[in-house]
Amino acid sequence: MANDRMMKTPIKEQEPGVRAHNFKEVCLGYTEDEAVKEAGRCLNCKKPMCVTQCPVTISIPDFIARVKEKDFEGAAKIIAKSSALPAVCGRVCPQESQCEGKCVLGIKGEAVSIGKLERFVADWSREHNIDLSEKKPDNGKKVAVIGSGPSGLTCAGDLAKLGYDVTIFEALHEAGGVLVYGIPEFRLPKDTVVKHEVENVKKLGVKIETDVIIGKTITIDQLIEDEGFEAVFIGSGAGLPKFMGINGENLNGVFSANEFLTRNNLMKAFKNDYDTPIKIGKKVAVVGGGNVAMDAARMALRLGAEVHIVYRRSEEELPARAEEVHHAKEEGIIFNLLNNPVEILGDEKGWVKGMKCIKMKLGEPDASGRRRPVPIEGSEFIIDVDTVIMSLGTSPNPLISSTTNGLEVNKRKCIIAEEDTGLTTKKGVYAGGDAVTGAATVILAMGAGKKAAVAIDKYLSSK
Repeated sequence: MANDRMMKTPIKEQEPGVRAHNFKEVCLGYTEDEAVKEAGRCLNCKKPMCVTQCPVTISIPDFIARVKEKDFEGAAKIIAKSSALPAVCGRVCPQESQCEGKCVLGIKGEAVSIGKLERFVADWSREHNIDLSEKKPDNGKKVAVIGSGPSGLTCAGDLAKLGYDVTIFEALHEAGGVLVYGIPEFRLPKDTVVKHEVENVKKLGVKIETDVIIGKTITIDQLIEDEGFEAVFIGSGAGLPKFMGINGENLNGVFSANEFLTRNNLMKAFKNDYDTPIKIGKKVAVVGGGNVAMDAARMALRLGAEVHIVYRRSEEELPARAEEVHHAKEEGIIFNLLNNPVEILGDEKGWVKGMKCIKMKLGEPDASGRRRPVPIEGSEFIIDVDTVIMSLGTSPNPLISSTTNGLEVNKRKCIIAEEDTGLTTKKGVYAGGDAVTGAATVILAMGAGKKAAVAIDKYLSSK
């Protein structure tokens, strides 16, 4: 029994050789019996450090205790008090560096699988049509939310529970933000998981208007002055891709990870019956080592290519989640580490025909705390590829800030906002998530949306 408590309950996954050729979810989730068994490992600590490390402060021991008792509906309602997106977080949140990273059992054994239990509860709740739309009476005050990604949905959901009349304005034709356009189907199913959690937010009374580009269709100033919104939350994300500035980046066959994933996720380019094709070559290089790079690489693999991850540091410095790296390796992704591109080569018709790289070595740590990569002179070589996907991070689109009076940004074009409240330099306007921090995680964006909802409620309650 002691050994059972120290080790996680195993969870089933598709076999690597099978899943590398389909877009079905990799992890199959816990059964009821497996979830109850895993919940039984929780020590129900008096001072649960797992909660302090959760950006949306879910009452983790309480919901796990309900799972242990087979009260799955009760568990779902506990989670719903803090999170609007439990099925999403249970799949893509980096629990190993947050809640599970502080689990006492992890000191001498393996942490409780908090994320997998959250996913189980959310999936059970969806499958059993549990109503989680409890809210206070309407108070008649209007709030606008820009962007329907994780920060926007969280802020909107929390405000709606408090009785506010909330409208989300989304630039694309489908709600969900990065959840629908950025994360692949095999990690986050769209029709079952994302759409359901968006619908749960709408059941709280939140209205979502798609195809509205703030700064073009309408401005923030107009929302306040003409449409009667008393506060605005900006959760527009960071969708502007970065490039290296090397020769050949304008060749045919070079994509940003944003474009590549958006075409395949939101525009269904991976389906033969959708008229949104994307030319994927036989050999693909994905430049970068983060979670988005892993997503792009694993997507390209499923489209039939041989895929290389090209990253200038070693495996130890890879910023991607260990689980994603592990899955990529299992599926056959080739890792070209301590390599850095210096030029993308093209043929006479303007298509990619290779990528010149240089070998690197690690020097002293830089500002990020990771050892700085240093080129090795005379070590250039060519990787034979016909498609290159740049996954080097993103920054916020400047459209909103450039069309809003009094809204200031920093040198990285991120909106300046208070960390604890999300208040910007413009009265009544709040911001959070990637629009403020630059590209980060889903759960951190949710945490920012949650803080902003509290601050907006305090601001409007005092008016």
